[in-house]
Amino acid sequence: MNKLLNERVKHYLQQHNVATLATCYNNVPSAAAVFYVNDGFTLYFLSSPTSRHCCNLAHNQQVAVTIQENYSDWLDIKGVQMEGSATEISGAEQSKARRIYAEKFPVTGLLSLAPAAVIEALAKVAWYRIVPQRIYFIDNSRGLGHRDELVLDV
Repeated sequence: MNKLLNERVKHYLQQHNVATLATCYNNVPSAAAVFYVNDGFTLYFLSSPTSRHCCNLAHNQQVAVTIQENYSDWLDIKGVQMEGSATEISGAEQSKARRIYAEKFPVTGLLSLAPAAVIEALAKVAWYRIVPQRIYFIDNSRGLGHRDELVLDV
């Protein structure tokens, strides 16, 4: 794998907060925005287990993910596209996800200071991990439609 590309993708993931998560069940696709944290290329997010995307994951773990800014100039576009699988996590991995999530989004780690609505919401969530098998890094500053690919050993 290209070490420079790996670092560029990891840096991009670290610098952003929201991913669009695409799921599918019974041939009906769905997309939802989720706040995420990353540990390398692995993403962690929390969500209501009764949400449409989480219900879809219970039947089909294959996902696609995009992370990008709201660009207005085509030549400025950069972003990450992923293909992989998502699963609910628990135990030590959930503890790890909670810790790094609280580092990025402090309100989730400082519940004594959080608004009541946040505390109530966090009591109802499940934690999930996305493990990508393929990542594309789009960077139109290197040419319109420029896309580098990482295939990960999973």
